[in-house]
Amino acid sequence: MRRKDLKKGMLEYCKIILEKMSFSRRLFRKEYKKTFAYLAPAEHEELKRWLRASGRQEGRPDA
Repeated sequence: MRRKDLKKGMLEYCKIILEKMSFSRRLFRKEYKKTFAYLAPAEHEELKRWLRASGRQEGRPDA
């Protein structure tokens, strides 16, 4: 598997995890902070855009 494919997979994985953690602000924020360790800055910006487009803010799920 190429590195780019792995990174894209990690971005998608992070999105799935954040969707599943949206029931708890505390868990959502904890998982969101973890994404900084897994994603490159460009992927993190893409994740931020995805969060905004889905109606969430960074570190804050819909509540």
